[in-house]
Amino acid sequence: MSLSSPAAVRPIIRRTRGDGHGPITRLMSPSDLGQVLKPFVFMDLFDADRKTVQAMADMPVHPHSGVATVTVPVEGRFRYHDAENGSGTIGYGGVEWMRAGSGVWHGKELSADPDVARILGFQLWLSLPADQETAPPVSRYIEAQDIPRDGPAHIVVGRYNRVQSPVPAPEGINYLLATLTPGQQWTYVPPAGHSVGWLALAEGELQSGERVRAGELVIFETGETPITLEATSEQDAVFVLGSAVPHPHPLHLGRYSVHTSATALAVGERRIIELGKKLKEAGDRRTASGTIPVYR
Repeated sequence: MSLSSPAAVRPIIRRTRGDGHGPITRLMSPSDLGQVLKPFVFMDLFDADRKTVQAMADMPVHPHSGVATVTVPVEGRFRYHDAENGSGTIGYGGVEWMRAGSGVWHGKELSADPDVARILGFQLWLSLPADQETAPPVSRYIEAQDIPRDGPAHIVVGRYNRVQSPVPAPEGINYLLATLTPGQQWTYVPPAGHSVGWLALAEGELQSGERVRAGELVIFETGETPITLEATSEQDAVFVLGSAVPHPHPLHLGRYSVHTSATALAVGERRIIELGKKLKEAGDRRTASGTIPVYR
């Protein structure tokens, strides 16, 4: 199937390079493209060298409610250390899944592996359905060998071609990490009902009717037409791709929270205030490896 054939191309309707803030580029927020792509409501691309990573480690913890965060490294490795989840490293193909639900404080549960010179990756927020947005928080650290693959893609969240991710995510959401070698083609066929579709490219270049360059997030036309991609530069194309059944609720936004209703937002914000007070009383919770586990 040729990419030059109009029947083979699902049109790109929007693209962005986001807003850069030092090593972090915000590609999507709940107040802008998140309204279009919900349940995908927030996306950061982070790219930091060793010195910058050390500086970022001094950033304070912060709260969330009503969302799940999905952190995927593309280059480099993170360390984790959690009493409930053990310790280990997350590199390419691995994921930290953190369902904030009723409320958490986090931001230091991962630290850069001291042996790496660069950390490149994505952090995504998912808006949760009404039955999960105030549910108890859940954290999972899943290493690359435990994330199943289908062709060039790691199935980080969801189910694709009978391959099921171990991440305990809501139904109707797929999030894949893939690498295409120069000249390689791949077609993603969305599951039934997945009319939301987008991708963000970390490295390399892709062709999908139009050129997609590193650092861009592109949104595909609403529908279930397959997405055909080809790596067109001399460098591997490394990207994440999301598809989903549309989130049916309006987004009610707090500073750190996204909920389906004003009532649920108020519940979540009260809870993270209460947790903040308890966290202050808890004192130093730093582990031997320097991480600070999610407080929930």
